[in-house]
Amino acid sequence: MSRTYQTPFNIAVLAAGLGFFIDAFDLFLFNVYRIPSLKDLGLSGNDLRLAGEKLLAIQMAGMMIGGILSGILADKKGRVTALFGSIILYSVCNIANGFVHDINTYALIRFLAGIGLAGELGAGITLVGESMAPEKRGYGTILVATLGALGAITAGLAGDFLPWRTAFIAAGAAGFLLLFMRVKSMETTLFEQTKKSEAKKGSFKLLFSSRQRIAKYIGCILMGVPIWYSVGILITLSPELASLHHISGIKLSTCFILFQLGIASGDLSSGIFSQYFKSRKKIIIVYMLVGITATILHFSRIYNSSDLSLTSFFMGLGCGYLAVFVTTTAEHFGTNLRVTVTATVTNFMRGAVTLLIPLHQWIENSFSLSLTQGLIYTGIIVWILALTSTILLPETYGKTMEFIEQ
Repeated sequence: MSRTYQTPFNIAVLAAGLGFFIDAFDLFLFNVYRIPSLKDLGLSGNDLRLAGEKLLAIQMAGMMIGGILSGILADKKGRVTALFGSIILYSVCNIANGFVHDINTYALIRFLAGIGLAGELGAGITLVGESMAPEKRGYGTILVATLGALGAITAGLAGDFLPWRTAFIAAGAAGFLLLFMRVKSMETTLFEQTKKSEAKKGSFKLLFSSRQRIAKYIGCILMGVPIWYSVGILITLSPELASLHHISGIKLSTCFILFQLGIASGDLSSGIFSQYFKSRKKIIIVYMLVGITATILHFSRIYNSSDLSLTSFFMGLGCGYLAVFVTTTAEHFGTNLRVTVTATVTNFMRGAVTLLIPLHQWIENSFSLSLTQGLIYTGIIVWILALTSTILLPETYGKTMEFIEQ
C-alpha cells in the first residue's frame, strides 16, 4: 500500500535513485568509450568523429522514441511497470554491445539501448514526486539526481580502468542486479486513484489539445537543452577541440568526470536552495547564468590553448539545475499525463543532440566557420531559448500534484 513520505530516505527514492545511477552510467558509457571503441573497429581521423556523432545521434533518437513509449506505458499501466521494463531492455542491449564488431550493429544496439534508457528518469522522478509531501518532494529529487550524476562519474572512472567491451557488459549486469532488487507494491496512491477515473491517460491528443499545455511542454524541453549541449556536445568533443587548438594533455574522461562532479554539486545545492528560497524558477535562472558564464570562459580557454579542467567543472555546476528542472516539469502536469510529459521532456532534451549535431555542422558549412565557432553560435541559440522559456514558465514550488488534465 502506498503512503506519503515526509523524508527523502524512503524506498521510492532509493529505487528511483539507484535506477537513475545505472541509467546515467549506461548512457554515458558511449560518450566515454566513443573513441577507443571506434578505433578498435578500425576507424580513424575525421571518419572517427563523424561516426561517433552519428552513433550518438542514433542513441538519442532512440531515447526520444523511448520517452514517448515509456511515458504512455507509465501513465496507462503504472510507474513501476515502466521503470523495470526499461531496465530489462537497456541491460540486454548493453551486454550485446560488448560483442559488436561492425558499425551497423553498433548503431542498432545503441538505438535500442536508447529506447530502454528513456524510461528511467521520467518514471523515477514521478514516482518520487507523487510519493512525497509537496513541501518535501524537492529533497527526494535532489537525491535521485545526485545519484544519477554519481553514475555518470562512475562511467568516467571506468574509462580509465576497463576495456570498452568489459564496461558495456558490466553495465548490463548492473541493470539486471537492480531488477532483482525491485520492490513490489511501490505504485503511488495518486496513480491508483487516477487509474479508477475515466480521464484519458498517456494521451498525446490530450496533451496537445490546449495551447497552454503545449507552451508549457515546449518550454520545459527548451529549459533542459543546455545541459545536453554542454555534456553531449562540448565535453564529448573535448579531444577534437583540444586537437584543433593545440591543447595538450586533455583527456576526455577527466573533463567528463569534472563536469559530472559539477552537476552533482549543482544538483545538491540547487535543490537545497530551491527548498530554502521556496522557488524552482529563480534558482534555475541563477544556475543558468552560472552555466552561461562558465561556457564563455570555457571557449575563452580553448582559444587561449589553456587547460579545460576548471571550466569543465563550472559548466557542470551551472547545468546542475537538473534536479529542479525535472521536478518542476513533473509539477506542471496532471497525474494522467505526468510521466508521458516527464519522460518525453527529459528524453527530448537529451535527444536534442540529434538536432544540435547537424545544426552546428550546418552553421560551420554554411558560413565557412571552424568547429569551435559553429559550437559557439549553437550555444548562443540554445541558451537564449532556455532562459526565455524559464522566465515565461510559471512557478511550481509547493504545487499539489493531486490534479488531472482535462
